[in-house]
Amino acid sequence: MTIRYTYDYSSLHSQLDADVVIVGSGLAGLYTALQLDPSLNIIMLTKASLSESNTEYAQGGIAAAICSEDSPSLHRDDTINAGHGLCEKDAVDMVVSKGPSCIQDLLDFGVKFDQSAGEISLTREGAHSRRRVLHAKGDGTGKVIRETLTERLLERPNIRALEQTFAIDIVTEEDKVTGVTYLDNEDRCSLIKAPYVIVASGGASQLYSYTTNPEVSTGDGIAMAYRAGAILRDMEFVQFHPTALYLKDTPRFLISEAVRGEGAVLKNPDGEKFMGRYHLALKDLAPRDVVSRAMAEEMEKFKSQHLYLDVSHLAKEKVAKRFPTIYKTCQEYGLDLPKDLIPVAPAAHYFMGGIAIDFYGRTNIKGLLSCGEATSSGLHGANRLASNSLLEAIVYGDNIATYIKENPLDRGDLDTKKLLSTKEQATSLSLDKKTLTQQMWDFVGIKRNKASLTKLNDYLKHKNEAVVKGREELELNNMLTIAKLVCKAALLREESRGGHYREDFPQTDKKFKGHINFNQQKNWFSPL
Repeated sequence: MTIRYTYDYSSLHSQLDADVVIVGSGLAGLYTALQLDPSLNIIMLTKASLSESNTEYAQGGIAAAICSEDSPSLHRDDTINAGHGLCEKDAVDMVVSKGPSCIQDLLDFGVKFDQSAGEISLTREGAHSRRRVLHAKGDGTGKVIRETLTERLLERPNIRALEQTFAIDIVTEEDKVTGVTYLDNEDRCSLIKAPYVIVASGGASQLYSYTTNPEVSTGDGIAMAYRAGAILRDMEFVQFHPTALYLKDTPRFLISEAVRGEGAVLKNPDGEKFMGRYHLALKDLAPRDVVSRAMAEEMEKFKSQHLYLDVSHLAKEKVAKRFPTIYKTCQEYGLDLPKDLIPVAPAAHYFMGGIAIDFYGRTNIKGLLSCGEATSSGLHGANRLASNSLLEAIVYGDNIATYIKENPLDRGDLDTKKLLSTKEQATSLSLDKKTLTQQMWDFVGIKRNKASLTKLNDYLKHKNEAVVKGREELELNNMLTIAKLVCKAALLREESRGGHYREDFPQTDKKFKGHINFNQQKNWFSPL
C-alpha cells in the first residue's frame, strides 16, 4: 500500500483560503479557471511557469466537427473505432456534441485559429474520416491557445496563479477534500484550505526514457489523487507517438501527425513505403498504436534505432508555412526540409489512463474533481484519437465549472494539528530516475510480455515511496507510484488492445472488454 502523505509535515510556513484550487496550468486548468464563476476565489498551482505544460507543445491541433461535411456522429464513430472497444459511448457523445460550442468559447477568448478564404482551416490526422482538426500558426496550436488563455487569466482579479510551486498532497477528512499542501517557490511547505480541488496536472510520459513530453509530466496529480483514495483506471494504456525526431543525444521532438495528414509517408532504411503492409486502407494515417507497432517491427527487422519520414512531395514554402516549428527545429539540427528525410522513432506521448471521473469531472471523493490528461474520462478508450485531448480538456472543464456553480460547498473544518501530527513510517527512497525510466521503456513500452513485466514488477516491489522533504524526491515518489500501477495493470490485462500490446497475448480478448481499476485498498475489473 502506498503511504497516505508523502511529506514530513513537521511545520507549515503559511495557510491560505480559497474556494477552488486548480493543480496545473495547461489548457485543462486555464480553461476551467476562466469558466468558473468570477466571484470565486481561485488559486492555481503550477510547478514550473504558466507557459510550461503539454499544451505548449501540442502541434497538431484540436478536433471538432465544425464544417458542413462533418458531424458529431462521424466524429463519434472515429473516436470509438480508435478506442478499441473501451470508450464510454455516452462520454464520447457528450464530448463530440459539446465540442463545437466549446470551440466557440475559445474564439470568444481571442484564440486565432488559422484561416483560408475567410474560413477556419481544417486538417486531417490519423484515424479521422474527415478534416476536422483546427490549428493555429501552423503547428503552434497549443502555444497559441495557452498564450491567449493566459492573457485572459491574468486579467481576472479572482484568480491567483502561483508559479514554481509543487503540489504535494490532497488533504481529506472523512472522504471529503479540505485542502492542498504545496512547496512554494522558496521550498517552504504551505497549506491551502479549500472545498474544491481540481487536478488538471497532465499525464506521466516522463516515466519513459524516450518521450515527447516536457520534464514536468511526471504524473504528480494522478499520484496525489491515488494517495487520497481516488480510483484510477486504464493505467496500462499509454500512447506512443509514432514520429518523434530521432537524433543522437537530443530530446525527442514531436513531428506532428498532421505532417502525415498532409501526405508525408514513412519509409524504412530500404526506402520502402511500408505502412500498406500493416494497414491496407489507412496506411500512414492508421491509428497511432498500429503505426507505432509497425515501426517497431521495421526497426527490429533492420536493426535500426529509427526510420524516416518523407515530406519531399511538399513545396519548401508549404512546409515552412504549415509547419513552422517543425521546419525551424529540423533546420537547427541541420536537416533541409523538404529535401532531407526526417529520422523518426516512436516515443511515449499520452496517458489514456488516470483518475476515474464522471461527466462533471467528479471523482469518488467529495470535492475532488479532475479534467484533461490526468483523467480517465471514458473518451479515449484503449487508444486516443489524434487531437481529441485538447477537446476533452475544455469540454470537461466547462462541465466542472457548471457543477461547482450549481453545488457550492463551504470550506468546512480542516484540523491542521491533525495533519502536522500525521506520522508515516519513514523509509528510504532508493530509486534512480534514469534507471526507472529506462526499465519502463524496456519492459512496459510498445511491446510487452509476461517475462519482462514480471521482471519490472519484481524490481518495483522492492522500491518503496518515502516521507521526504525535497522536490526531486517528491517527484520520484509520484513516478514510482504510477510506474507500479502501469506495470501491474499491464500484467493483469492478458490481451492486446489499443495502446497495450502483449506479445504473448497478441489477440484482443472479449473477456477483457472493460476497465482495470485501482485504489489504495484493492484492484478490480469492471466490464463494459
